[in-house]
Order: sequence, then structure tokens, then C-alpha cells
Amino acid sequence: MRIIETERLYLRKLIIDDKKELAKVLSDSESMQFYPAPFNEEKVESWIAWNIENYKKYNHGLWAVILKDGDVFVGDCGITMQDIGDEIIPEIGFHIIKEYCNKGYATEAALACKEYAFNVLKYPQVFSYTTKRNVPSQAVAKKIGMQLYKHFEKFGEEQIVHFAINPAI
Repeated sequence: MRIIETERLYLRKLIIDDKKELAKVLSDSESMQFYPAPFNEEKVESWIAWNIENYKKYNHGLWAVILKDGDVFVGDCGITMQDIGDEIIPEIGFHIIKEYCNKGYATEAALACKEYAFNVLKYPQVFSYTTKRNVPSQAVAKKIGMQLYKHFEKFGEEQIVHFAINPAI
């Protein structure tokens, strides 16, 4: 079932059968350079299970990002509840398989998730955070209209948080 659809993509719930494709990004050392470590197979399965629980608990999570042309799995993107400096907030995150990076898919999916957060979930604000070193993810946040919110530390590294306010509220 498609949760969100854009011009080139659709987002659907992750399923355990996605683990091989999702591992192409979550287990890749270059793609995961801003995380403490790339994920092993067990961690990829746990990631999918965590998102399945998020769907039940919050009615959202990270979803599979599928390229309409060829029905190709290119990564994940969605909204999760994150602890950001002692605040629990809705956060847009994404992971795109490196061969599909720099084609605008992360921006397209993240913008659709921002609109979903405001229009469907009715969140008054939505956030995105990255390590200070993750300039590409910060660029996506800016491209989808987010502004600098604050800095905080997580995993022993400075994080940068961006936010957007729901214009309808």
C-alpha cells in the first residue's frame, strides 16, 4: 500500500523482505559514515522491526522509497519520533542507496514527508537533524524549507537540528 506518492517515487511500509535492499545503504560504510558504524544483518532487521512498531504506535515511521520507474527500492525516508536534546519530536530522516544519490530522490521524499507531517499527521512542527559533518543532509533540510533550530550533542558528536513550522496552524 502506498503511503505517499510523488512525481517519481512512492513510499510504502517497510517489510522484513526489504532487508537485502535496505542493507545496500544501512550496511555500506560510505553511506553510514555519519553513524557510529554500518549495520550488520541483525541490525538491519532490527531497524525494520523498529519501524514496524513505529507504524503501530505513531502511524508513521521510515518507509521504503520506491522509484516508480521499474519499481526499484532506493532507500528509506519518513518520520520518526526522536529524542533531540531532551525533546521528543517528529524528525524526518532518510537513507538513499549511494548509486541513487545526487538525483534529488532524498529531497523529493523528504519534502513529501514534511507535507505528510503537516497535512495528514497535523504536527505543528517537524525537524531534521544531522551531524555537523553531514553537509549533504543539511542541504536537503534547507532545500525542503527548514531553518536552523539548535545544536546539541549525541553519540559524542555535535548535531545540527533544522525545523519547519506548519503554515496551516
